[in-house]
Amino acid sequence: MTSPASLPPPAQRYLFRDGRRGSTTDAQALVRCEQDTALVGGEGARAQAWPRLALLETDSTFSSHGAQLAGRLIEPASATAKAPLVVMVHGSERTPSTRSAYAYALAAQGIRVFAYDKRGTGESEGEYTQNFELLADDAAAALDHARTLAAGRFGRAGYYGGSQGGWVAPLAATRSKADFVAVGFGLVVSPIDEDREQMLSEASASGWPADAVADIDRLSRATSKLVTSHFSEGYQALAQLRTELQDKPWTQAVRGEYSGDMLRSSDAELRRVGRARFDNLELIWDYDAAAVLQRLEQPLLWVLAEDDQEAPIENSRRVLSRLADAGKPIDVYLFPGTDHGMFEYAVQPDGSRRSTRITDGYLQLLGDWMKGEVRGGYGRGRVLSAPKR
Repeated sequence: MTSPASLPPPAQRYLFRDGRRGSTTDAQALVRCEQDTALVGGEGARAQAWPRLALLETDSTFSSHGAQLAGRLIEPASATAKAPLVVMVHGSERTPSTRSAYAYALAAQGIRVFAYDKRGTGESEGEYTQNFELLADDAAAALDHARTLAAGRFGRAGYYGGSQGGWVAPLAATRSKADFVAVGFGLVVSPIDEDREQMLSEASASGWPADAVADIDRLSRATSKLVTSHFSEGYQALAQLRTELQDKPWTQAVRGEYSGDMLRSSDAELRRVGRARFDNLELIWDYDAAAVLQRLEQPLLWVLAEDDQEAPIENSRRVLSRLADAGKPIDVYLFPGTDHGMFEYAVQPDGSRRSTRITDGYLQLLGDWMKGEVRGGYGRGRVLSAPKR
């Protein structure tokens, strides 16, 4: 259970290992709190009393490229000296991470966890950025610091990265003494490819005409020229394509990460504020994620959400399969019926999705894999590839 700033005290959010989640303020909350006890699953005599898990929490700061970053080491009292140590690597969020529900969910499984606020967020100094190179150096510094804080009290040490952390954590592992990397709902393609794959997924889901696929490829090439040149080149090609596509209805609905908005912007608007709007976070647009995994020697767990709309999985799945077939120590799992964040969902009348819960088995898989204790099944998860052991 955690107490995020978004909830008024004493309200708390809860997350079960099987993925059920909610807030103690929900009308049908599964959890109520009384002092140091959580009452779970019912009223009165039907409720189970769960005592507080004994944790040692150590707040500290560490330095990376001129910024002081704030972190927290979370150690379950029950953890052995051989328990793994994991550093939580952020996604693209701007929210503080030292009270991450994921961090406490892993600590509850006997894992030592170091969570830190990404530069420019929470109590950390520096400017918020999405530059993978800088963020990987921050993550490497976090692991070095965590090793010092927990010296003599852990076995192997590594990273967990979710979403954008799937780009950052493997790169950090090539620059530090990491023993493992675990990634959830991340991509093994570039941000440009992510944008294109999202548009192709939209085309498939919406039944757009066959020629839309070719046009989306053209749109991706045009917008990629703008972003990779940091808006110094490519205006004319996009303006010409905008004219050619102006009568096609799907152009008003296409989104992607950025191409849809760029297509519907005027040439004058893009020249005036395009870079400020779309290229202000130092993103490495053509980042070669597959090349980083090719260099990675440490064991890697990669978990895919089958119906991921934000990070479509097909190209990533192919790359991971190819690397596994080549002998890389990669475990790949797929959870069906899940969207980004490993969330199961309900489809609304308008076709949108409402997240319901983290899929059962995902959090336990992460914990067991980090501890080297993978056995049996994990919810509806399927093993796509695993190294010979």
